[in-house]
Amino acid sequence: MKRVLLFLCQGFEEYEASVFTDVFGWAKIEGKDPIELITVGLREEIKCTWNFIVKPEYQLSEIDINDFDALAIPGGFEEAGFYEDAFDVRFLNVIREFDNQKKPIASICVGAIPVGKSGVLKNREATTYDLNDGQRRKQLTSFEVNVLDERIVVDKNIITSTGPATAIDVAFKLLELLTGKENMELIRKEMRFIN
Repeated sequence: MKRVLLFLCQGFEEYEASVFTDVFGWAKIEGKDPIELITVGLREEIKCTWNFIVKPEYQLSEIDINDFDALAIPGGFEEAGFYEDAFDVRFLNVIREFDNQKKPIASICVGAIPVGKSGVLKNREATTYDLNDGQRRKQLTSFEVNVLDERIVVDKNIITSTGPATAIDVAFKLLELLTGKENMELIRKEMRFIN
């Protein structure tokens, strides 16, 4: 069974994490190629953007990242402390290792920023949150990333997107990369996104 590491930073946006838990939960029960999703963080308790408190299943120090087939990164708010964990060298090294092994990395909204900071997007295409005078796109560009004005960008093994509205599509794209289009369409149908 393939495994996805859902990395939860302090201040992550709950909805952006929940799309991964739902899509991969449905895939585990209803899919032709079951997937296990594991939540991992740097803290025992994480306060989300909108004040939920969550406990990841594992701390990063307790897992072997080689046991995972993909990395999922929800975005979050700076005001809620997102970049405290997103820019932690331990997490940046996780991103680098997944990319070194050509494993899929899916980020939503500003989840692309630590991917850019890690260096793996240098001279590659990506996107991120585009409002607030393009502040986050300028930040991503500063990491020598070719930032595109598109909702979702896939560059080889890395998926980036512009915001919460793209979240479910990113989760389905990651499912497709891991298990194929037929299985992804089956889960979309089971979840009633298509008839």
